[in-house]
Amino acid sequence: MRRLFAALLLTTLLAGQALAKDELVIGITQFPATFNPAIESMLAKTYVLAFAQRPITAYDASWQLICLECETLPTLENGGAKVEGKGIAVTYTLKAGAKWGDGQPVTSDDVVFSWSVGRHPQSGVASAELFRRITRIDVKDARTFTLHIDRLTFDYNAVNDLRLLPAHLERSRFEAAPAEYRNKTAYDQDTTNPGLYNGPYRVTAVVQGSHVVLEPNAYWPGPKPAFKRIVIKAIENTASLEANLLSGGVDMIAGELGLPLDQSLAFEKRHGDRFTVVTKPSLTYEHLDLNLGSPILADVQVRRALLLALDRDTMTRQLFDGRQPVAHSMVPPLDWVHADDIAQYPYDPVQAAALLDAAGWKTGAGGIRANAKGDKLALELVTTAGNRSRELVAQVLQAQWRKLGIDLRVKTEPPRVLFGETVTKRKFAHMTMFAWYSAPENVPHSTLHSDAIPSAANNWSGQNYTGYVNPAMDRLIGSIETELNRPKRKVLWRELQALYAADLPALPLYFKADAFILPKELKGLEPTGHQDPSPYWVESWRWE
Repeated sequence: MRRLFAALLLTTLLAGQALAKDELVIGITQFPATFNPAIESMLAKTYVLAFAQRPITAYDASWQLICLECETLPTLENGGAKVEGKGIAVTYTLKAGAKWGDGQPVTSDDVVFSWSVGRHPQSGVASAELFRRITRIDVKDARTFTLHIDRLTFDYNAVNDLRLLPAHLERSRFEAAPAEYRNKTAYDQDTTNPGLYNGPYRVTAVVQGSHVVLEPNAYWPGPKPAFKRIVIKAIENTASLEANLLSGGVDMIAGELGLPLDQSLAFEKRHGDRFTVVTKPSLTYEHLDLNLGSPILADVQVRRALLLALDRDTMTRQLFDGRQPVAHSMVPPLDWVHADDIAQYPYDPVQAAALLDAAGWKTGAGGIRANAKGDKLALELVTTAGNRSRELVAQVLQAQWRKLGIDLRVKTEPPRVLFGETVTKRKFAHMTMFAWYSAPENVPHSTLHSDAIPSAANNWSGQNYTGYVNPAMDRLIGSIETELNRPKRKVLWRELQALYAADLPALPLYFKADAFILPKELKGLEPTGHQDPSPYWVESWRWE
């Protein structure tokens, strides 16, 4: 009882302080499963760390690749990158004065160490292909280094996935037992250690499942941030999150991880005089990842029938006022490589029924289909708890598939469990609903290539949670990565999207729009619409 009272008291204090002008309290819907920047791909972690970590490169709000922790973006034109054989050598210089929060300089040694972690087969990093492609790193001095990459790709100078780790704190933990590093990282065992952060803020307090407190990094060499304290509160139930905003428990709701669009639109109608609601179309793909190891879902006829049985146009129109377009592949319409002329699956329950009949699933007792063995066509969908939008979509899926004789059972889990265990370790029996945030022209190597399937053998590295294997897809991914000619690359992208639409390793639902709900006095926040979130530029945020 004493512990519960203390937690409630702190929450009350945080709510009371939310109006302090030297503080900003932000509401999000998920709590990070880990704070290590290299492990797992949970958006909540990316959002929180964006205040406290700076990658070498990132995409800005205009979708241009820029330096965040380097002096000048190296290119073939300026001589910072040079072709060598089939590969390329790319030289970066870290920003002058860059330091970790304990005063230690950010150095080339940190880069080399981060690379060694990422390329180790047991490290458990979320996306390892960049690390494998870097064959060696030549260190010129404490700030300048050259990456030797085994192939020349169109995005050769984008090293956004090379997340910097402080070698002086993490090396001993990693080298002692690489396979155990994901469980023994200082980011989770000593999260408030200032030496873990090189951004304008550092994490100073963490209450698991509740909130994270950030305060200025005294060694940050850039523009001084405006807030003496930022509190990020995780409120997984979106109705409760809205109530916290109205009561003053939070100042704003992050667009990257806040209210779903339908709830935000309704909120704007009621409270637009008190808050600024900014809706930003984004590169966010809401979908159903399928476990292709399931005997039911291994049959592409069943996968196609499932999609044909969904009236996604009506669903997005009624739930989201038509502002979230139906997806036909994983490439959003906003991306220049998006293709319209691929297979699409309009609502067609007659064709869906015919496909299920052909696959051996006949309508049986109670209207539920079964195969010749008597096994019922029953599926389980796992998704995030407390998200009203996903709850509504799950109900639509349940009702529409039930008409076709498919029994769908819906299970919800806290996001930190879903993304920390269920999805990452491929523990879902049939399907899971979530969204991918991607970068502009993001090659889906980590989600679709056969070498990115997480398993115990690779310590659950990779994001190909479906277990999708298709040599043609592997070849297309490789061809796209190494094609420098934009028109030719767009042709390859069209082939990839056509193959995706034919195979359906996942079921596309729609592309999301981010809704930022901000106090009218907050200025300087610019939504990006992609996976590099707005807090990377928190130095520009301010009260007015």
